[in-house]
Amino acid sequence: MDYDAVKVTSPLPPRHPPHSNPFQALHASLPPFAPLLPVAFLPFLAFFLLAATFTLAFYFSTYVSPLTPSLISLTLSHFSLPKASIPLRESLVATTASILGGFGVVALFCSVGVYV
Repeated sequence: MDYDAVKVTSPLPPRHPPHSNPFQALHASLPPFAPLLPVAFLPFLAFFLLAATFTLAFYFSTYVSPLTPSLISLTLSHFSLPKASIPLRESLVATTASILGGFGVVALFCSVGVYV
């Protein structure tokens, strides 16, 4: 049994004839959406991006500037993150980790079926 045999018809005329709007006709003629990356590739992409994020976060949180022989002492102040007036390296690492983390979380959500 097909749709035409069981559909219910209204006694009222339709409000808008089908495809009366040129945009509706254009929309109906377009091919369906196809993603650029295969859906099966998303878990691997998510793993790679999130692993890179965690690696950069580990580097950012544990990087110690090299000590010169004249600065070697047992104080803990030498084992902290380097302080610079304009922290370019830290900003670059943090920005890269943030971007990779954002795309990694979106890829992870899409790989489990939550299409955001």
